Amino acid sequence: MLKRLFVAPDPGRLRLRSAARSVVGVGGAVAVCGVTGHSLVAVITGGLAALLALFTVTDSDVRAQALTTGLLPAVGFPVLALASALHEMPLVRDAAFLAVIGAGVYARRWGPRGNALGIFAFMMFFVAQFLHATLIQLTGFFTAVVLALLVSSAVRFGLWCFERRYPPAAVPAPAGGRGLGRATTRQAIQATAACGFALEVGQVLSHDRWYWAVGTAWWIFVNTASRGETLVRGFRRVVGTVLGIPAGLLIAVPLHGNLVGTAILVAVCVFGIFYTAAVSYSWMIFAVTLMISLLYGLLGVLNPELLVLRLAETGVGALGAAIAVLLVLPVTTHVTTHAWIQRALSRVHECTAQAAAQLAGTPGADPQPHIAELELLLGRVRLSLAPLVHPLNPLRARKARARKVLALLDDCAREVRGLALVAADPDASHDDRLTAACWRVQSAVEILTTPQPGATPAAPAPAQRSTAAYPALAHLHDLEHALAELVSPLNHAPYAASANA
Repeated sequence: MLKRLFVAPDPGRLRLRSAARSVVGVGGAVAVCGVTGHSLVAVITGGLAALLALFTVTDSDVRAQALTTGLLPAVGFPVLALASALHEMPLVRDAAFLAVIGAGVYARRWGPRGNALGIFAFMMFFVAQFLHATLIQLTGFFTAVVLALLVSSAVRFGLWCFERRYPPAAVPAPAGGRGLGRATTRQAIQATAACGFALEVGQVLSHDRWYWAVGTAWWIFVNTASRGETLVRGFRRVVGTVLGIPAGLLIAVPLHGNLVGTAILVAVCVFGIFYTAAVSYSWMIFAVTLMISLLYGLLGVLNPELLVLRLAETGVGALGAAIAVLLVLPVTTHVTTHAWIQRALSRVHECTAQAAAQLAGTPGADPQPHIAELELLLGRVRLSLAPLVHPLNPLRARKARARKVLALLDDCAREVRGLALVAADPDASHDDRLTAACWRVQSAVEILTTPQPGATPAAPAPAQRSTAAYPALAHLHDLEHALAELVSPLNHAPYAASANA
């Protein structure tokens, strides 16, 4: 996991930029809330609001991101007020929490904005349980959240808005049918069932910390589309928590809530959350677990028994998610995998066409936005194939094919990135062989995405070294090889047949 974390591609250093900016944004928000006289719990709430705004708002352009950020209080404040008023009415509180959960997941059908607003609403209910917020404290909480969002937005949209130079890729949306077949409807039902189980069993373990089980079940359903993805995500969440608990014992407990030391380590955790999120869910949860341990230390309630209880509640939440995806409207891994692979291959062709057009001098041609989207799609493919390549998967033949597919798709992405670098070089020149090679790539992608009996991609022509365009031809040559190699594992994979059924 460590090797993958540090060698994973980071086009434009966007993960690094995002992580560093988030530290500045969250740190600035916490500092402003602190110097304006807010209580510790209000400062923590403001810091969490800033982190959520920076983490969950993923609209495709800066203006849409700013609008979504501005809408967060509109959904968050009523939920926070409702949760704060229901502490003494546990049955009503539990029903309201499940209603917020169902609505929050259902809102994902409205794209990135619906997803961000749904997560923020859930987390406002969650933070009311975590901090035991009361109606008397609401004014301080509201002002802290507003200040935190203003400061983090000033950093994101003003001080360090790298999206203006590197436009964010559109977040790929899962495919779905109508009614219960739609991914959002199905997941809303699944998540509500999972969180209901986690709530009931979590309260058996603890009447005070049951919300950790619910939070685990909720977050496992974020960005998953099949039962396999959800099961693997639950496993990785438990792994991250298991790793984070000893770190909390070794680091957070000895600090005894020291403000300076805790602040520095929380900043490190925030960086880790953003830098690892797209690469390793386990390491992201490790950073989250350590940060929570540090916050408990600030609140003066941290002890080893509390960390062990959190691990138990995490296990309950993961179990609830597993039961829900296995028994409630399950969707197989193979169906979703096929769809993500096809979309990734189509993006490979688009990147190639844009790079060739840029080499030819076509105005406006630019493969970089498509490469960024390709990286997101490959992340979805890895997530979808994770159950098949998991070490515990006993089906060796499927595991081998899935690993080969991942390796070849990574090869495709690497060659496309190299081709884009060549195309961006003003000294690179166009060659007729580029056009021919691009047509062969298009043909190969069409065969892979709409397979015909007996059809295989044409063998790539030998790369020539005698022209100035040779680097581009070399990348196209290797890309053709990777596409040709993909034919066998994709045609033999079970999802290829099931997708056409």
